[in-house]
Amino acid sequence: MTVLSRPAPPAPPATRHVPRWAHPAAHTITLLALPSGVWRLGLALGFHLGYTEEGYRTVCPPGFWGPGYLVLLAVLSEGAALLALGLVRPWGEVVPRWVPFAGGRTIPPAAVLVPAWAGVAVLAALWTPLAAWWSMPADDMTPTGHTVVGFLYLPLVAWAPLLAALAVAYRRRRGRVTNP
Repeated sequence: MTVLSRPAPPAPPATRHVPRWAHPAAHTITLLALPSGVWRLGLALGFHLGYTEEGYRTVCPPGFWGPGYLVLLAVLSEGAALLALGLVRPWGEVVPRWVPFAGGRTIPPAAVLVPAWAGVAVLAALWTPLAAWWSMPADDMTPTGHTVVGFLYLPLVAWAPLLAALAVAYRRRRGRVTNP
């Protein structure tokens, strides 16, 4: 009786050519979202964290949906940041073996680069204006709270350029992207 098994995929040679700066950059992205995420979790737990009473009710309305939204936003932000690791790790090039039906298959570069560049565009639109945080009005925050929140969100300004640099490095490593 012959047992058919799928041969082990060869290790992607491209992972050996990840630039030295790319791993720290990808890990930095995962850390950029943490301060604002922890702050959102604190708001969800009922702490005002720099908001006035009225401002807090606007950001986190009573009931399930106000805190639930903040927790979901914190988790999704950190999850999106963790995806940057796929641009420097083998699982961004070959589907891990444990994934049913697709394990071991090579991921087309476009399947990684299209979402990465879309992410760069969205992140740049969302977070670049925060570079001017201290010139923005903050009637619903205390002066100290406005300053602290500015420092918690300021790291997010670096997310889009770091992700763009990682996407360029991934593209160079994986070769020409062709249209299907």
